[in-house]
This record gives sequence, C-alpha cells and structure tokens, in this order.
Amino acid sequence: MKKFTLLSSLIAMHPIVAAAPQSSPLQVRQTCDFDSATSPECWGDFSLSTDFYEESPDTGVTREYFLDLVNTTAAPDGIERMVLTINGSIPGPTLYADWGDTVVVHVHNGFENNGTSIHFHGIRQNYTNEADGVASITQCPAAPGETITYTWKATQYGTTWYHSHFGVQAQNGVVGGIVINGPASAPYDEDLGMLFLSDWYHQTSDELYTLASSSGPPTPPNALINGTNVYNNSGTRFQTTFSAGKRYRLRLVNGAMDNFFKFSIDNHTLTVIASDLVPIVPYTTDMVSIGIGQRYDIIVEADQEPGNYWMRSIPQLTCGDNEMTLNIKGIVNYDGVDLADPSTKMYTYVDNCNDEPLANLVPFVALDAGGNGREEIMDVGISVVDSFFKWTINNNTFLSDWGTPTIQKVLDADSVYGDQENIITLNETNSWVYLVIESQLGLTHPIHLHGHDFFLLAQEAGATYTGGGSLNLVNPPRRDVAMLPASGYLVLGFKTDNPGVWLAHCHIGWHTSQGFALQLVERVSEIGSITDKDGIDSTCAAWNTYAVTNGIVQEDSGV
Repeated sequence: MKKFTLLSSLIAMHPIVAAAPQSSPLQVRQTCDFDSATSPECWGDFSLSTDFYEESPDTGVTREYFLDLVNTTAAPDGIERMVLTINGSIPGPTLYADWGDTVVVHVHNGFENNGTSIHFHGIRQNYTNEADGVASITQCPAAPGETITYTWKATQYGTTWYHSHFGVQAQNGVVGGIVINGPASAPYDEDLGMLFLSDWYHQTSDELYTLASSSGPPTPPNALINGTNVYNNSGTRFQTTFSAGKRYRLRLVNGAMDNFFKFSIDNHTLTVIASDLVPIVPYTTDMVSIGIGQRYDIIVEADQEPGNYWMRSIPQLTCGDNEMTLNIKGIVNYDGVDLADPSTKMYTYVDNCNDEPLANLVPFVALDAGGNGREEIMDVGISVVDSFFKWTINNNTFLSDWGTPTIQKVLDADSVYGDQENIITLNETNSWVYLVIESQLGLTHPIHLHGHDFFLLAQEAGATYTGGGSLNLVNPPRRDVAMLPASGYLVLGFKTDNPGVWLAHCHIGWHTSQGFALQLVERVSEIGSITDKDGIDSTCAAWNTYAVTNGIVQEDSGV
C-alpha cells in the first residue's frame, strides 16, 4: 500500500503564520492521512471531496526536472528507425509531484534540426498560460541548442502526460507521463504507474506527413504498450507481475497518432476511478475505451488462478487501421508462476470509437454547469488545397505562425488577427461558454481543450444539435478530451476563469497539423500581467534567427 503523512511534512516546510481576522469563526478541518489501502479518500487537510477548482494544497515544495531531447535510433518493436527521445527513452521519464507542489521543467532542445515545445496535457495552467507549451500559440518553438523552462502548480491530481506540441513531433517519441499524487475514490495496494498505449510507425511522422495529407492517414504497422511490442519475429512484450490477492492501480494514457484503443486484461475486472484528471464514482467493466489524449485510472484485483494472462490494447477499426490489430499485447504474470505466453481468451467486444458511457463517468465532486451559456457553433469540414487535405472549422483552416505566437500578438495592442487563426475572444469574467462542435462527416475525432476541464453537456452520433434543451447541466462528466461522434455533435461547457490563450483541437496528430484547431483568447486585459514578455521575446528571437539562417519553412498549421 502507498502512504503519505502530509501534515507533519507541511508543517516542516512552512512556518506557521496567523490568518487575517475573519468576520466569522474559521472552521477547523479534519486531518486525515492518505493510505491507498485503507483511507484513499484522505489527503491531510484536504480530501477527495475537495473542489480543486476552488482550493488546493500549497505544499511549498518545488519538483524540478531536466529533460534532454535528442535524435537517436531505437527499435521499440525490434525494427530500428530514427526516433526522438527524452533523456534517452521512449516514453520519456515520468514527472512526479504531490497535489499542491510547484513543478519546474527545464527542456533542452538537443535535436539536430527540429524546433520543439512541451505541452503538459490536461494541466489547467491556472494563471500560468505561458507554461502551456504550444508552439505558435504560447511560445515560439525552442530552437536547437536552446533551453526553455516551464513552471506550473499542481492544482489537480491524478494521471496525465506531456508531449511535444510542434508539428507531428510527439509521435516520434517526444512523450512522457505525469503522476500527481492525491486521494483516490477506491482503495488499492500498489501503484504500477503509467501505461502508455500508442500506435507506432516504422518511418518518422515527418516522412509520412505528405502521404497522410495527400492520400489519407497511413496504416500504422504496429502499436506499443509502454514503448514495446513484438513485430513478426522481433521485439518483446510488455510484462508486469501481480501477487495474488493484491489490488493494482494502472494509469492508462492513449498517446497515439491515429488509433483509438479498447484496453482489457483477460479474466480480470477493471474498476475505473478517474477519467482524465477528474476522480469519478468507481464503476466496473471488462474493457475500457480510450481515445487519443484520454486517460483512465483503473484498479485491477489479482483474484484469478495464478498464471499468465494477456493484457490487450485493441485498435478500433471503425476509426482507424493497424496491421497488428489483435497482437498488441502484454503479459500479466502472477508471482511464482513461470513467465510464458498466455492461452487466455479475450472478452468479446463491439468495434466502435465511442467514449465510455456518460452515465458511468460521474465526477466524485458533484458540480453543475451554468445555464444560458454563450454558444459558439463550430462546423467541422474538410477541403483540398493544392492536393493536400485541410480540415476546416466554419470554413477556415487553422494557421498560426511559429515566429509570431498568438501570445505576442495579445501583448501588442496594435496586432490584427487573421481569419485563419480561428480566434474566439472571451472577455467576460467567470461566465459560461458552450462550444458546440458539429460534423456531418462520418469520422470520430478526439477533441481536447487546453486551460480547462470542460463539462460534457451533450454528445450524439448521427444527429444535429438543436439547442440548449438537450443539455445535461446536472453534474455532467468533466474532463479535457471527449469524442466528437461521427456525423454528430459534441457540446462542451466551461467557465471563463483562466486568463490566457488556449488551444482547442482534434488530437489526431495528422488532423491537428492539417488545421483542425481553434483558439480562445480569454480575459485579454489580464494576460499581460501574468506573462513574462521578455522570456517569450527571447525564445522567439532565438527561433527566428535559427529559422532564417537555416531556411526553415512552416508547412503545417503551426500547432
């Protein structure tokens, strides 16, 4: 089991100071120490019931990480190719923090000929917009040889990931996990950490980009579980060990370019305790559906006859292809049993790319969405420009400039935005906005919103949005990625409580680079006071010098 004794450590890290006088007596908190097996709901002076949008711990602790990005070769499935690694590995190192810590990440661009930026997916970046790490939006790309530092507060807890937000670079290996320790909605004995599910190509994503944009997405030859799998007679399976009777927490992330997965462990039941960074009322299932960018925290009890069992990550052919559809597997080996290929059978399933049932994704902290939100209607389409596919929103293909990010324009009162920047300006404070995203195309898309957990108000395939009467405002699911159904609509509600420039986009890597994105400029009058303009200008000066010297030409949407 995992334990944290928080109260004594908080006292040690902070001097005790007197609170300002109050008009009414302070309510003394009940202190309760976290123990994953016996008191998972506890977290010192806070708990699972804390509304972390309103309050969170301030530990005074800074977690500092140094990430070195380099070109190398590797063979995750036995087939060697050029890759981009973080500190020499794919996935990169996991960043760990406790709820309430400050996280400082120094990223050194050691690539030979690539700019870069690092996005901390799902981290709200409350009042730290410039740490969102999106090239052409919150920064210029960091040029080769440069180092950029991101600083943010862990106001949420749970499982997420970081990845490059520069072109299609992430899918060459520039990804890693984030674990923010905090309370949980069900008990467990051991935390097995991150479990990355990702499709994998035997060429770089840059080499495949022209093909993807002119002929449609190429079929991935493989997919990996935590950076490994077999291919033909090469490679190795992912393997983990269970001890009979123990309960294990697994932190699932879909870090794919194009594949939607269903995850399962033969003969075992999964208890789902969080979707993205939102704790939920636990539910059980045989199989979890996980779209690109989404995370699920699950607990698996080792309650079967000791042996070897297949762990499966199954790409759904409804919305993508993969050469290894039923052979993306790992092995769960019970302690004391010789490791061998299992003979277990998979659960039956219906191939689809649907989110987990919304009725199952009940946030543990019940919050209602505000009514009468400002509606922004986004119609998704596709066009062909110079023989390349381009995704459109309201007939505009998104395009921003690596050399002049939106944040720089916001800080320059004389700047003019172009139609292709797809900007929605939101100047009211703490007002509700409903993003209504519609598509008449028979494809599903994972939609990710930066800077916010959204309230998932409606989602329907094969239908057209007809107005607010169909919205669920009573404790709807909250998360940061949801599936836009085929020929249907998705309605996302959020409150304008976070000044900054925030991207919203399809998380299929090809589609983002082909223009499926928009951006929100939120509470523009407050952005300057929370932004290090000199730091942004310095990164941009280095990038623009590098780009001119090396003849760099931007070929995609900028994000």
